[in-house]
Amino acid sequence: MPATSKKTKPQSPRKKSTEALQKDHCDVRVISLALQGGGAHGAFTWGVLDQLLMDERLRIEAVTATSAGAMNAAMMAYGLATGGRDEARKLLRIFWRRVSQASSMSMLQATPFEKMMGARSLDYSPSFMAMDMMTRFFSPYQLNWFDVNPLRNIVAEMVDFDYLAKHNPIKLFVNATQVKTGKVKVFGPEALTLDMVMASACLPFLFKAVEVDGEPYWDGGYSGNPAIFPLFYHCQSSDVVLVQINPMVREMVPTKAPEIIDRINEISFNSNLMSEMRAIDFVSRLIHSGHLDAKSYKPMLVHMIEAPAVLGEYDYSTKLNADWDFLVHLHDAGVQAATEWVDANFDKLGVESSAPIRETFLL
Repeated sequence: MPATSKKTKPQSPRKKSTEALQKDHCDVRVISLALQGGGAHGAFTWGVLDQLLMDERLRIEAVTATSAGAMNAAMMAYGLATGGRDEARKLLRIFWRRVSQASSMSMLQATPFEKMMGARSLDYSPSFMAMDMMTRFFSPYQLNWFDVNPLRNIVAEMVDFDYLAKHNPIKLFVNATQVKTGKVKVFGPEALTLDMVMASACLPFLFKAVEVDGEPYWDGGYSGNPAIFPLFYHCQSSDVVLVQINPMVREMVPTKAPEIIDRINEISFNSNLMSEMRAIDFVSRLIHSGHLDAKSYKPMLVHMIEAPAVLGEYDYSTKLNADWDFLVHLHDAGVQAATEWVDANFDKLGVESSAPIRETFLL
């Protein structure tokens, strides 16, 4: 499918028969999504969304998202607003295709030998090693004076945020980290702006802090990847589906410096999520034991779509690898993971959690 830089024009929604509407009403499960950030690994989330959008038994009430997850969410929301599910799927594909095209012009490329061997990592790429070394000594305020960010141009060209503010069919929350306080900032569900989305994806070693209303922000992964609490306060649905792209568990103990740094990043980016999951588990147990009134406290039903066997293979450098074949590989893994999750857990929606919260986040 060819890429385009033109914003999509709104289309008239197709009408359904009374019988179809009645069937939809009986079969539909309303869910909220929590989308993690993870650079190029966000293509896995693209695949998950692609599959969930195809299933008309699922209706998305809200999305809370960080970094690459926020960009996926913005594309999906704008597509739903302008042309429905098919348009959302189309825009997601175009977005990732354009990300890959922009990346092909950058220095961050695997060597020809690595590509021939099917390697995904950039650890042995001379340009990646040079960039990694430079960012340890110089900040983006010294290296990137003009704050060039190709992703900003792509998002700006594809999403009309003014239109989305008036017609957004879902509640959209974007998470960023306030630089001065270190606290999570949740933008939404009111009107979102391009700056808010870019603030959520601002890697401090590569880009200058993004200012929103005079306050500087960095990537939301440092304080909430993603923040779950907005879904508790602003949504009717009790079902939260977390799309997990940062591995919780690594069987091997890292022994090399890059491996240690990678694991530290994974742990820090998952830490706030783990804290929120502990709180959700605690409140749920109080409700089930009768110590809290179920009418006053909404139980959260937690579900998780992940592919640790796939994403666990890749180190941090692969989050900067936007080679199209790699992105499609991650997309296909996301489609498969979402398909398997829906097949196994659809009947649990609205009834019980399908994610092993205590085993995953507590024990």
